[in-house]
Amino acid sequence: MGRRVYFSSVTPVDPQASARPADPSYSHNDLSMSHRPDDIPASTGSFHTTRWTLVLRSGTEEPESRAALSELCAAYWTPVFRFLRSEGRNEDDSRELAQAFFERVLTRGGIGCADPTRGRFRSYLLGALKHFLAERRRNECREKRGGGADFESIDREATDTQPCLQIADPTGAPSDHRFDREWALAVMDLSLKTVQTDFARAGKGAQFDIIKPWLVGDTDLLSQADAAAKLGMSTGAVKVMIHRLRKDFRAAVEVEIAQTVPSDSDIGEELRYLIQVLS
Repeated sequence: MGRRVYFSSVTPVDPQASARPADPSYSHNDLSMSHRPDDIPASTGSFHTTRWTLVLRSGTEEPESRAALSELCAAYWTPVFRFLRSEGRNEDDSRELAQAFFERVLTRGGIGCADPTRGRFRSYLLGALKHFLAERRRNECREKRGGGADFESIDREATDTQPCLQIADPTGAPSDHRFDREWALAVMDLSLKTVQTDFARAGKGAQFDIIKPWLVGDTDLLSQADAAAKLGMSTGAVKVMIHRLRKDFRAAVEVEIAQTVPSDSDIGEELRYLIQVLS
């Protein structure tokens, strides 16, 4: 059974639903907050420069913004790869295609189409990926046509005996949802790693390993009393530690989201949406 991160007070996700081998599948039961998803407020306070705001402001001409874009692409390589896999490609082809896509994004600086007023890195990357795949399909069709292969025009009109060519809509909602779900899972992964690193740096790596099950949902055969005994503290102290862990995780998620949206007012909305796609 896969692991499940507790995120907010909604129904947990089936851990088998995401079909991600060797990766945790997340639910969102409690991220140390008592709100329902509809109650999540937008973050307040000044919005500091993040990777995505730096890219939106400076494009990809400046070395600093190109480095920021490179870091974002590295962080969110997995959603692109798994999206390509979900379309029926094998692992090697998907890996090669993902590499070619990111190389194009980084070398051509194709960020200019992003709208600074409402653009989110998630939306930009999916749009860029669709454009990239459509272009590759066009090129492949040209190669087939040049090689003497039979080729049907997409402009062919229907007749009584031959219907017009049916082509799947590349912007359809199912593909978008698959990508957004993988994106949400990546945000959870990155945030969990951030919290784990913080515990390790504070010399509390062993504590994290013991209480982590209460964050990811693997507690069916565990008790907080046993955890307290292992840690040499009271059960009440363990409850407080778990509460703080969930609070730290929520904060890490918000910080991660902030790196991919254009303003602080978008953080709460993006968080609500990621919870929704994981439901």
